[in-house]
Amino acid sequence: MNDPVRVTVTGAAGQVAYSLLFSIASGDMLGDDQPVILQLLDIPETFSVLEGVSMELEDAAYPLLAGVTLHDDAERAFAGADYALLVGAKPRGPGMERKDLLEDNAAIFVANGQALEAVASHDVRVVVVGNPANTNALIVLGNAPRLAAHQVTAMTRLDHNRALAQLARHTGEAVARIRRLTVWGNHSATLYPDLSHALVGDRAAVELASPEWRTAQFEPAVQQRGAAVIKARGKSSAGSAAQAIVDHMRDWVLGTPPDEWVSMSVLSDGSYGIAEGIFYSFPCRCANGRFEIVQGLSIDEMSRQRMTATEQELLDERSVVAHLLP
Repeated sequence: MNDPVRVTVTGAAGQVAYSLLFSIASGDMLGDDQPVILQLLDIPETFSVLEGVSMELEDAAYPLLAGVTLHDDAERAFAGADYALLVGAKPRGPGMERKDLLEDNAAIFVANGQALEAVASHDVRVVVVGNPANTNALIVLGNAPRLAAHQVTAMTRLDHNRALAQLARHTGEAVARIRRLTVWGNHSATLYPDLSHALVGDRAAVELASPEWRTAQFEPAVQQRGAAVIKARGKSSAGSAAQAIVDHMRDWVLGTPPDEWVSMSVLSDGSYGIAEGIFYSFPCRCANGRFEIVQGLSIDEMSRQRMTATEQELLDERSVVAHLLP
């Protein structure tokens, strides 16, 4: 059994965290030989909820759970953190523009970045979940100059998983049979779920999914799935988002399967002609706790147009928060 690691979760009294925390404590995220100390952060008004969640975690008697601490102060919550899951953010309300959401959440992620800079482990790994996740990740990194770019990611794994599920339903195949699907760009309605290199078993996905289905049904279904969930249940995705966080971090820390890749938003290095200095979702492979962007994939004209559209949205978002960046 390894020594315990510290996992900080923000927004820990919320719906996503309620599903997430039990998965972490059971070993789903970091492995069944890795004890964890959960450091839970939320606003003071939710402290009684945090206390109840802590009681439930204790009552579950997880062998891997080495401790739970509750916080309403970021520096205490991030102290010594080896992993930071930044879930907490103000949700988008009726009539709210994306620019408004950016501005409202900026202060939260400035504070997260500053706390990570001050007190987190020197090799902390950070995933930003709170929306708009890609640009919030940029804010975090900009306010934590001690951290390297490879230590901060944003989550498009939920979009990736949604795309897997849509393709599995369409083809009648199991999700486990699908490989090499890619989500490019922003975690927003402009994201591009790309089947150009995907395989369903041993067959190319494009042989099983017509161009008409891909453009008229598949892409919109993945792009608008979050809104569809809200319409159906009256609340945003929680259980599926929590599972995506677990999937994202498990693959990052423990490695992706051989001959496979997953979608992760990482700081662009110019790969595939995407502008540097934005967090953009690329196909990534992971090994030994590090990720790398898969190189050399062919990009057709249709894909290029969609990739450029979501890139432009991210550049526009960056301009809105430029005053918060170095």
